[in-house]
Amino acid sequence: MRPAQEGGSRFGIVLNGSPLFTGGAGSGESEIRRYVLENDLVEAIVGLPTDMFYNTGIATYVWILSNKKPAVRKGKVQLIDASSYWQKMRKSLGSKRKEMSDAHIATVTQLFGSFAEAEQVSVFDAQGQPMGEPQLIVAGAAWPAEFQNLPEGGRLKRVPISRIFKNQDFGYTTLTVERPLRDEAGAVVLGQKGKQKGKPQPDSALRDTENVPLTEDIDAYFQREVLPHAPDAWIDTEKSKVGYEIPFNRHFYVFEPPRSLQAIDEELKTVTARIMKMLGELAE
Repeated sequence: MRPAQEGGSRFGIVLNGSPLFTGGAGSGESEIRRYVLENDLVEAIVGLPTDMFYNTGIATYVWILSNKKPAVRKGKVQLIDASSYWQKMRKSLGSKRKEMSDAHIATVTQLFGSFAEAEQVSVFDAQGQPMGEPQLIVAGAAWPAEFQNLPEGGRLKRVPISRIFKNQDFGYTTLTVERPLRDEAGAVVLGQKGKQKGKPQPDSALRDTENVPLTEDIDAYFQREVLPHAPDAWIDTEKSKVGYEIPFNRHFYVFEPPRSLQAIDEELKTVTARIMKMLGELAE
């Protein structure tokens, strides 16, 4: 990259999903993520549709790296989920079956340029059928009238498209939680030599790890999540490691509540009645 003192630079890298999360704290992959995030080099990550490339159908992501971030982007990362922005190709090219239209590209470019959170909003009627095309709503913008006056029994479906996070939101500390080794009588085994003299010795069979977000106090987390279940536990601070991961899909997941049991039961009764009617007609 051109040094920031000489004007800096910005570029994009197309990668699969594994660089977002592969490798635990201290691994090579995690250390690369840590470097680019702690040095504030990640400007945005754009999730592309599947089936976009000739020799693979897997999901891909564009990492936009920059060492000349404007002030408003300092210390932050924008995630854009463009996986729904595609149209079917008239003729497939190997595994490439989808493409982004000029309108799709313009929308993603606008989201990146505006550096704002946004969501895609759809209206569904009482029967669950979509009413019209989904609309992109940028945070802070006025909502269309049809979203404010829903039909009877209708509902809105809101799906995030653009989200903004602080760099440290993706970091965590992996703690090694130890518990004491006990002898046959149940007494805690103490060290006999060196720095461990008089100290409880850890039981490797009971050793566990905890990932604590960088934004949370480690002691408070330990008091709340560990000690109530293992009062004799302690943290081996020498083994603590800082890691980074970007759970892209988790940040755009929208929970869809299942249908009620009553609705499912009514549908089963309708289908069963239809099948019995057909069987009766065959028997005649």
